[in-house]
Amino acid sequence: MSANNVGALVTGADYRGLGVVRSLGRRGIPVCVLTHGDHSLARFSRFAARTFRWPEGTPQERAEALIRLAEAEHLHGWVLLPTDDDAVAIVARHHELLAPVFRLTTPPWRDLCPAVDKRRLYQLALDLGIDQPNAFLPGSEEDLLDLDCPFPVIIKPATRDRANPLTIDKAWPVSNRESLLARYAAARTYLEADEIFIQETIPGGGETQYSYAALCLDGRPLATAMARRWRQLPVDFGRASTYVETIDEPALIDPSIRLLEALGLTGLFEIEYKRDPRDGRFKLLDVNPRVWGWQTLCGRAGVDFPYLLWQLVHRRPVPGVRGQPGVRWVRMSTDLPAAFREMARGRLSPLRYLRSLAGPIESAIFAYDDPLPGLLELPLMAWLAGKRLIQGRPV
Repeated sequence: MSANNVGALVTGADYRGLGVVRSLGRRGIPVCVLTHGDHSLARFSRFAARTFRWPEGTPQERAEALIRLAEAEHLHGWVLLPTDDDAVAIVARHHELLAPVFRLTTPPWRDLCPAVDKRRLYQLALDLGIDQPNAFLPGSEEDLLDLDCPFPVIIKPATRDRANPLTIDKAWPVSNRESLLARYAAARTYLEADEIFIQETIPGGGETQYSYAALCLDGRPLATAMARRWRQLPVDFGRASTYVETIDEPALIDPSIRLLEALGLTGLFEIEYKRDPRDGRFKLLDVNPRVWGWQTLCGRAGVDFPYLLWQLVHRRPVPGVRGQPGVRWVRMSTDLPAAFREMARGRLSPLRYLRSLAGPIESAIFAYDDPLPGLLELPLMAWLAGKRLIQGRPV
């Protein structure tokens, strides 16, 4: 790489990384992709100038690998954009090591922790009077025997700063006390007791989940968008959105602004809520300090978050834009299975599904000016599923 051609290093090659690569690449910004794990979709984008492999190892070793890559490829001064929780944690925890080399979009861990550690996030929300689901932090399996809570519930990690089956799944639903004890014992093989939450299950599927997304400067939202997750996979407790629409929901604005101001952070943030059908209130679930799965929808709605973040990092003016409501986004490879399952349950008709796809809609993967990732998505998914089956891992 030319030392004078400053660009962005995107740490992740799944569809989230692909969206970032396209956002910046379309504006003539050089982009390199750092692959890790099984995903490689973004490396096939015509906007990806180079692709490198991020080696496995301890967080310290992986942070040091970034330094060596910058030295070998003349990436000093490039913007470092992590796209998943594991990468965010590595950058945040090694902020002092990486900051002299890269322009960082992730706050130091000491500042970020109140947003991503649910123990601190839920206490902050409680102090601010922001609604949230009832949650319990048992100290041991014995505490679960005396836990007075209605079922079903979910088991959640306090943080997702390191990869394990529970953090990858985000949460495990349990329907009775026997299942709770078994799943809690499994969670304890990966996490300490004070890192495991038991949380009430709010009724409803993907259609009850909402988001407030913002690019912030010291906790002040500069550009924003709001969205509703209509479909997800798995359908009852989704790890990923499959069909999302931008909305205008005034009830999300005040709690989101108060939370962001209290955190006082700079960067991209998505605040997730679930609307409780029992009382109609929006209840805080998570804060994601990075790009999220459907962020390309925001670009279609007039808020190109990765590019605006690029502008902010370079201390350039960021327009105070707000996402246009009524814009839709779909990832067809996962939305079709989600829709079929909803149809089988009688919660979605074929006609209603077809209507949801009519008219302009943003594709998560396919783009006319960058078609190869879209053409390769299904073959890559089949290859990945086969690889995991051979290795005995969940597909």
